[in-house]
Amino acid sequence: MRRSISKISIAAVTSIMLLASLAGCGRTNGSSTDANNVTTIDSGKATGEVTVWAMGNEGDLLGDFVKGFEKENPDVKVKVTAIPWASAHDKIQTAIAAGKVPDVMQMGTTWMADFSNAFSEVPENFDLADFSDGPLKTGQVNGVQLGVPWYVDSHVLYYRTDIASKAGWNKPPETLEELQQMAKDVKSVEGVKNGMFIAASGADTWQGTLWAYFSDGVSLMNDQKKWTLDTPEMKEATEYIDQFFKEGLSSTGFDATPGVSITQFVNGETPIMTGGPTTISQIATQGGDPNTYATAAIPKGSVSSTSFVGGADFVVMDEAQNKQSAWKFIQWMTEPETQVNWYQKASVLPSSQKAWESDTLAKDDKLKAYGTQLKSTSAPPAVVTWAQVSAAGDRIMEQIHKGQISVDDGLKKLQAEADSIGTGE
Repeated sequence: MRRSISKISIAAVTSIMLLASLAGCGRTNGSSTDANNVTTIDSGKATGEVTVWAMGNEGDLLGDFVKGFEKENPDVKVKVTAIPWASAHDKIQTAIAAGKVPDVMQMGTTWMADFSNAFSEVPENFDLADFSDGPLKTGQVNGVQLGVPWYVDSHVLYYRTDIASKAGWNKPPETLEELQQMAKDVKSVEGVKNGMFIAASGADTWQGTLWAYFSDGVSLMNDQKKWTLDTPEMKEATEYIDQFFKEGLSSTGFDATPGVSITQFVNGETPIMTGGPTTISQIATQGGDPNTYATAAIPKGSVSSTSFVGGADFVVMDEAQNKQSAWKFIQWMTEPETQVNWYQKASVLPSSQKAWESDTLAKDDKLKAYGTQLKSTSAPPAVVTWAQVSAAGDRIMEQIHKGQISVDDGLKKLQAEADSIGTGE
């Protein structure tokens, strides 16, 4: 199964207490990596052996896919090792500490800060112009570009067009206010139990609503690396999400079991939700009719239409043995044509903006919204403590939505906890 935003951050929680010991393990004293440092990529063909670690479904599929790179570079051999996501974080940590790392590694976007001491900086002549700001920033730590976006994951709006039509809606909502009104209107349609699926409890539930926060201009952290979670913008966005629960448009008792939201969407009980690209196949698996629903970019808030972005980056390890060919491999993997081919094989969204101009993606009416949305995305701060702060957000937002604490008191509590957790630096 492809690595989603939420699964990446959940995995990070399990090992967060181990990160303090990692700071001195990024580079081995006396290593020869300085001589092997690559600040520019030469124009020659890739040669030698390139070792790659890739996770989950991507790891399983990549071994065969890289034959295309080997065909274009006859003197190179790419060796792919597939690693389960469940054990990946600990395996990476152990490899770095032992100085036994591959040349190239797939890195979940929320893990970039965890292992940043062990990555090489992206060469100065690596062309990054084809990536939009949101995905590009997922590969930055402390303002330094360490990763190159491989694939992206973002959320857009899903809505049942047949049910929306019965409620008087023949187009998607353009603003967050219209989205709330649509939720009210569809709830009046027979058979609908909830206007929109928004989970009030469970792992990554707050992260799952960050589209509303980002669209209202929320910055989770300022330029001084201080958490900013008790601001007027935070209050506005929290009150917006909370209103769905207060007005009965979403239930605080939603079953958070994976797949349940899809089931309720397919059977019409909850005809509006947000979802990632795999939602399309999940709907199909549960028998959903593609002619009964549509996707749309996140409606505009007070500032913008901005969704969460995650996915995976490619990094070259600081102790890599074949950095020149490693960077050439990443260049090839992020070329528009390669990205389209990889989408067809792995069903993950291209990070290349030019790839979205291909007929394969541009003519898919369900994917168009993602192409639009990826031009306006934001990621959580690239700090090792994000998983802890996010978990605190889950707990405190649940208390707010269940009426156990006010919005004002909840945000003060979240700010205090985040300040106590810090940034891990």
